[in-house]
Amino acid sequence: MKLIHSVLRNCNSFISMKNKIINWGIIGCGDVTEVKSGPAFNKVPNSKLVAVMRRNAEKAKDYAQRHGVEKWYSNSDELIRDPNVNAIYVATPPLNHEEYAIKAMKAGKPVYIEKPMAINSVAAERIERATKETGVKTVIAHYRRQQPLFLKIKELLEQKTIGDVRFVQMKIFQPHQSGMIAQTETNWRIDPSISGGGLFYDLAPHQLDLMHYFFGKAKKISGISFNASGYYNADDTTSGHILFESNVLFNGSWCFTSYAYEREDHCVIIGSNGKLSFSIFDHNPLILEKDGKQTVIEFDKLQHVQQPMIQKVVEYFLEQTPNPCSASEGVEVMKMMDAIASKF
Repeated sequence: MKLIHSVLRNCNSFISMKNKIINWGIIGCGDVTEVKSGPAFNKVPNSKLVAVMRRNAEKAKDYAQRHGVEKWYSNSDELIRDPNVNAIYVATPPLNHEEYAIKAMKAGKPVYIEKPMAINSVAAERIERATKETGVKTVIAHYRRQQPLFLKIKELLEQKTIGDVRFVQMKIFQPHQSGMIAQTETNWRIDPSISGGGLFYDLAPHQLDLMHYFFGKAKKISGISFNASGYYNADDTTSGHILFESNVLFNGSWCFTSYAYEREDHCVIIGSNGKLSFSIFDHNPLILEKDGKQTVIEFDKLQHVQQPMIQKVVEYFLEQTPNPCSASEGVEVMKMMDAIASKF
C-alpha cells in the first residue's frame, strides 16, 4: 500500500500535464531506434525526445549528438529520475524490459515497451500486474496496428467485405543470414537467455498481435518449435495453430533457415465470400479477391514505421484517446508465443 501511495504521489505531476508535452527518455537507444522509432518522437504533435540511455556511454553520447538529443546517460536510474523526462520508451533486448518498465512505473512515469513485451509470458504478467497496482499507463509497441495497411484490413474485416472469416494461413520463410535480420553469433536475437527464443520471438509478436487485433482472444493454441539446423542455440523452425473465440482458425509457419531462394512473407485471410492477401514485413500491396475480381490496394512506405503508433501513445498519455495496445493485450500475445513454442 505504501508503494502505491508513493507512486500515486509521483503521478500527480504527470496527471496535471494533460494537453501539454510528452518529454521522452529512451532506455536502450540501439538499432531499432535509429529510424524505426527514435526520430518519430520529435515528429508527432506534443512530443519531444529529450534524453537517451545506453550502457555504453560513448554510444549513448554518439546517438544523442547525431539525433540532436539534449541529454544522454549510461545509467537507467539517472534517466528515469531526470525531472524533465515524463515518459519512458523501453527499447532494450527483452530480458531487461520487465526491470526497466517497472522502475519507470514506480517513478510514476508512463512507459512504451518495445515488443516482445518481455522475455516470456510470466514476466509479461508481472509487468501487467505492476501497471494495475501503480495505475501508471503502459503501452506495448505492437505498432503495426496503426499502420494504414493493417487499419484497412481491420476495416474490411469489420465490414465483412469477404464475408465471415473461415481460415488464416500465414508463412514466413527466410534463409540463414538473410537480410531481414543479421544473424551473427553475438546477435542477442538468437540467444534465448536474452530474447526469449530466437527469431520466432523477435518477429512473431508483430504477426500474432495482428491476429489478436483482428480476431480477438484465443481459445485453443498448439504448436511445435525446434532447432532444425543447429546453426545457433535457438529454435529456427516453428508451426502453430490458434482457434480464436471468434471461431477463426489460424495456422502459422516460421522457418529461418530455409534455402537461399526460399523467401516468403505472406498471409491470406479466407472468408465465405472472398479473401485478403498481404505481407506483414515486406512492402507489398493488399490484394482483395471477391466475386472473381481482384482489387489491388497500395500504400505509401512509411519513413518511420512506428510514427503512427507513437502518435497514438502520446495522445493516450495526454488522455485524449484510448490505449492503442494495453499490457493485457501484450500478455495475450506472449501467451500465444509461449504456447506455440511449447514453453511453460
